[in-house]
Amino acid sequence: MILVFGGTTEGRNAVKVMEEAGTTYYYSTRGCAQEVEMVHGRRLQGAMEAEDIMAFCREKDIRLLVDAAHPFAVNVHRNVLSVADELRIPVVRYERQYAPHTEDITWCSDYDDAVKKLCDAGVGRLLALTGVQTIGKLKDYWHAAPSDHPHGGAQRECWFRILNREDSQNIARRQGFPEDHLVYYEEDGTAELIARLHPHAILTKESGKSGGFEEKISAAKAAGVSVFVVCRPDVFPLREAPTDAFHAPRPAAFASVNGPHGLRRTIEQRLPEFFPLKTGLTTGTCATAAAKAALMALIAQSSFSHDHSSEPGSQTTVSVRIPDGEDIEVPVVSAVCNGDEAMATVIKYAGDDPDVTDGLAICATVKITDKQATGNETESGTGSAADEDGAQRDEQIIIKGGEGVGIVTLPGLGLPIGAPAINAVPQQMIRENLHDVLASHLSPVEKSNLSPLTSHLSPLTSNYFEVTISVPDGRETGAHTFNPRIGVVGGISIIGTSGIVRPFSSDAWISSIRKEMSVGYALTAAQPAGEGPQIVINSGAKSEKFLRAYYPELPEQAFVHYGNFVGETLGIANELGVKHIAMGVMIGKAVKLAEGNLDTHSHKVTMNRDFILQMISEAGIPAEQLGAPLSSLNMARELWDILPAASLERFARVVTAHCHRHCAPLVAHSQLDVLLISEQGKIYCF
Repeated sequence: MILVFGGTTEGRNAVKVMEEAGTTYYYSTRGCAQEVEMVHGRRLQGAMEAEDIMAFCREKDIRLLVDAAHPFAVNVHRNVLSVADELRIPVVRYERQYAPHTEDITWCSDYDDAVKKLCDAGVGRLLALTGVQTIGKLKDYWHAAPSDHPHGGAQRECWFRILNREDSQNIARRQGFPEDHLVYYEEDGTAELIARLHPHAILTKESGKSGGFEEKISAAKAAGVSVFVVCRPDVFPLREAPTDAFHAPRPAAFASVNGPHGLRRTIEQRLPEFFPLKTGLTTGTCATAAAKAALMALIAQSSFSHDHSSEPGSQTTVSVRIPDGEDIEVPVVSAVCNGDEAMATVIKYAGDDPDVTDGLAICATVKITDKQATGNETESGTGSAADEDGAQRDEQIIIKGGEGVGIVTLPGLGLPIGAPAINAVPQQMIRENLHDVLASHLSPVEKSNLSPLTSHLSPLTSNYFEVTISVPDGRETGAHTFNPRIGVVGGISIIGTSGIVRPFSSDAWISSIRKEMSVGYALTAAQPAGEGPQIVINSGAKSEKFLRAYYPELPEQAFVHYGNFVGETLGIANELGVKHIAMGVMIGKAVKLAEGNLDTHSHKVTMNRDFILQMISEAGIPAEQLGAPLSSLNMARELWDILPAASLERFARVVTAHCHRHCAPLVAHSQLDVLLISEQGKIYCF
């Protein structure tokens, strides 16, 4: 059993992760203001002190604690840690995603320090965005006359932004704060408030991405207003940075995550029976972890080797930032440094997904070179000038494919012919993570810790780094995939758009769909069928991003991923009685679905060129108008470029009509809208 402490965005995200398991858990919040839809969770309300938590854990046989409370909820953090230590229960801290500390912001250790620094800086007009509970903590700033304060300063005027609720207003009144200097969240955004009040500075908390921190800072900087920030309390010990280049083995009882994928992976490790199936890592994430570990070994001139079957918590890991900004801990088997180059190895872990790449060694060699990317690097497919879309390329990091990484021989994969099959997202992940390592060694503190051998790396920005990804058994494995069919020869592809592999076991996936749709429909069931869809099903994160922009009025729970299980998902919608369903589909799955394949997994069905030609003919598009022979079609998404622009809408109408013909009978009593989504996010709906 798991007990989650929430009340935050992170708490809400934790609930979504918990619900995927279909197992009972408990969700505790201090108040009742947060609305959270749960099917399997049990809500607890009211503050819990350490004694209460301990008694509850013993009564309910709690075996894992998840602290997803607000970063400034110091008492909660201390209570959780105390109980975890006393009862020997593993604990996971669900952190927020934080921006790095920069010198253009005044960082304050606490509220007393903030008062001192505000007064020392002579800030006379302050907009405080720290919440109603901090009015008393900042009273020395806004209440005392200038001469009353030891740090002096000019006459001061202060506004506090608070919730427009009676209890918040009462707190302000009890502190004696003037009501005419209260402003409310519902009135204006930060930029509008700054424009209206003309403060000299804003004061905010280090509340992280989900707390709107970046929006507040951007608004202040755009207006030329100084920024003071109260740092988050340093309560949870796992937030401390590792002392060496890598994350040394940690006690299995403690973990820190900053996103839903990391939370689920940690629960899978600490409480294996909670989720029926385990998630995995993409080859792109593994390659990124290996490249980052190799660069860190090169800089630190260090080496290590572990048994890759070591228990969680006893492994050496590196933190990899995946595309959604979350940091994932990835075990590294070895990192060996040899002068100006280092190689690291990560074992591909697919979780419970039936993936032939599971267990493969993914290696990265990072070498210092005096060679700059020139734009003619066929090994990397990316050079220094500009990509085809005009975006500037990375001149410092050259990415190559080594043994076991396939070579692209046909168009349509988004990579030049002759380039290694390392897709765009993994390439971007490798670059971003390596630049993070390089940037971390530009500060004086980091530079002082570098070994003498790394003097030739200083300044690091003047060096070029060649990254070669290799898979020792990739050539043989690649022959057993669909790679040869799509023109990738000689190995596997380094792929992955999210960085995480969700298991494609039909039973578990369909069970997850049922749970998600049940929650989503519970929120939208009262909506009349004629006023837009109640549930929007889509294949994954990319299509959902476009669909959420298309249906901005719907709650996030209304968007349900079907993966490849189109038929089963529609069947569930029919069982639940959903009256209006929208189904978003991208061209790769659409051409399979249009032919009647209700499970679009590549293990079961591939693109049928003859059927696509039939649909092109139905759309009245002559073959001579095609931009390339259909025989050269390698990936369905190439159709957006091969078909004449003026004919795209006619073709989209034919495709969606075929999809609708096969899908509508599964939801005979519902309205079904089929939306075809282009690679750029244009939506065709007829």
